[in-house]
Formats: sequence, structure tokens, C-alpha cells
Amino acid sequence: MLPLRWEDDSGLAELTAYLRFLSRHVRIIVVDGSATPLFERHAAAWRGLAEHVRPAPDLRFANGKVNGVITGLRLARAEHVIIADDDVRYDRHTLARMNSLLAGADLVRPQNHFTHLPWHALWDTARTLLNRSLGADYPGTFGLRRSFAERMGGGYDGDVLFENLELIRTVRAHGGREIRPLDLYVRRLPPDAARFWDQRVRQAYDDLAQPVRMALFLSVLPAVAACLLRRKYTALAAGAALTVGLAEVGRRRAGGSRIFPATAALCAPIWVLERATCSWLALAACLRGGVPYAGRRLHRAAHSVRRLRRDLHTQSARKMDRQEVDRPGREGRSPGQAGRSGSLAALNPAALCDPSQNGLTDDNPHRHNATVARPAGMDSPS
Repeated sequence: MLPLRWEDDSGLAELTAYLRFLSRHVRIIVVDGSATPLFERHAAAWRGLAEHVRPAPDLRFANGKVNGVITGLRLARAEHVIIADDDVRYDRHTLARMNSLLAGADLVRPQNHFTHLPWHALWDTARTLLNRSLGADYPGTFGLRRSFAERMGGGYDGDVLFENLELIRTVRAHGGREIRPLDLYVRRLPPDAARFWDQRVRQAYDDLAQPVRMALFLSVLPAVAACLLRRKYTALAAGAALTVGLAEVGRRRAGGSRIFPATAALCAPIWVLERATCSWLALAACLRGGVPYAGRRLHRAAHSVRRLRRDLHTQSARKMDRQEVDRPGREGRSPGQAGRSGSLAALNPAALCDPSQNGLTDDNPHRHNATVARPAGMDSPS
């Protein structure tokens, strides 16, 4: 399942070759929100490789990626589904590993790495290493059990900017099990430099969903300015060295030194300064009503797990109220009294478990993403 919305077909030939490879191992659903001329061109190129459809007309989330993901989940038949941005490239080994891990988890979060490293990709790899040093990175791909997605009501809120975090937190709010195999390395094509710069403030805006992280980055520039004014250059050097050290720890975790170059850790101080600057710009965008996205403004980065659980509790209580009112012999009982007979803990004790948000984590919103429905086996399509 590949939800996408393209503005041009510059990558069509490469993606078609990749889909041809995937079609030998998995069933593919392409959910295409591109303009009609591009849609028709895609239909011709991918005929016989994938099921090619429009996003469901009843889905009108501000974040179009979510419309595509939910449409694809509705059409998927396999239990194991891989959600991946269009720049993610699986091979037989990573497909098989994801399939195996989904047998014991509701959500699997692998680790992306760039296939090659132009300067801006090396810069952004520093972010990945810092995330790994303190927890796990947010990749451009997930594995999800379709039955659990149905348990979540078939999807998650798409009126947020950081849709990957929203999906993770929705799974957690419903008591799902998430695993983060740091040694499951999935390749990713780097963006061009123009797209890299276009994403800077938008990525920083994602941190509004993680207030502690946002506060940390907002404090960097004032701290640097204070050190410069007081000529405390040793403190600045120590801070830069600490940042490089943390990135190097992340590079060496789970065999990462085979994947990530040592020079990426040296870029960590530069990335921190860039994120600190963009965090102030993101805060200004928030005060103006949100960050521009696909012709609209998105104000919320993502909902908290607490908010999602509260909403789930409210929905469960209302459902129980309706059941109590409709049950014979309950006509004299008020809806409010009926709602007291159950709780979220009683309905789903596992939902009380709240895995912590660890590490410096964020991920790029992409103009399109890919979801591949998993087959029962690796050698034949489902």
C-alpha cells in the first residue's frame, strides 16, 4: 500500500523499478492523490504491479498522508502491513525481518539510513545518531498489524503535522506493543538540497508535541549567546564535544558503525545549532496559527498519549451508556449512571502502560509515503 501525492514524475522510473521488485514478494496497494494527468500516468506504469486507487472520498484530514494510509489499511488483506515513505527501499532481508517481528508486536519501528550521503544527508544523519544515543529515531517506515489498526477504529487523527508520532501514540493509547529494533536498517533515498531546506522549520515544529525537547532546543541559542558575551569559549567547546560524543554513542549502538560514517557524528553540533534556530521560528509560526502545510496551516504537531487515552475513555463510556440504555429492564437508569459501570482500565488494562518517549526524536513529514501489505510468506504474493 503506497499512499502518495506527487507534483512531478521525476522519480517515476526509479520507483517503478522498485515496485516491480516488491511485487515479486508482497501485495502492493498504491493510494494516489496526484493530479489527474499524473494519476493516469502512474496507472499505466504500475498496471500489473499494484492495485492503484484514489484516497477514500470520506477522508478529509489536513495531512493528506494519513488519508492515504487509512485508505490503504481499509483495502489491505494481509495481517502484516508495512507503512513506508516513498523514499524508503526495502530488500528481501528487511522485508523478512519485519514480517518476523510483526508476529510478536503491534507496531515495529525500524531504523532508516541514507543510501548515499550528500552534504545535507550527512548533516541530517547527525540527528539520527543523537536520537539513537538516547532512545530511538523516528523512521519513515513502520510495521503495523492490520487487526490492531481495526481495534484502533481503523486509523488515527490526520489533522496533525507529526503524523508518525500520532500513529505511535495512538497505538500506545490502545495498549499496543511497540518494538524498536535498532539493528533493523532500512535504506532511504536522501532528499535534494532544496527539499532539505524546505523541511527545516517544519521538522522543528514537530517538537511542539514533545515540550521537554522543545524547551531544550529553545534554550540553546540563549546559552550560546551568554557564553560568547562572557567569553566562556571552554564551555562552548565542552558542549560541542558532548554533542559529538552522544552522536558517536548512537553511531555505535546495535552495529551502527557499519552503517553510519564517523563524520556524521562530527556534524552533531551543527545540527543542534540549526534545530535551535528553527525552534524559535517554529514557535513564532505556532503563535501565528500554525505551520503552512499543503496549502493549509496545521496548528497541532501531535496529541499526547494522555489526551488520546482520555478521548478513548470518553468514547468507551458513551458506548457503554448506549448499551445500558438499549438493554431491556434498564429504562429507569440514567445514561450518567450507566457510564459508571465501566472504565478504561477495566476495558483494556494494557492501555494503562505508557512507554516513555526517549531520545531526541523527530521525522520529516513527506509529501507521500508507502505502505506494503505483508504476505503470509516471502516467496509468493498474498
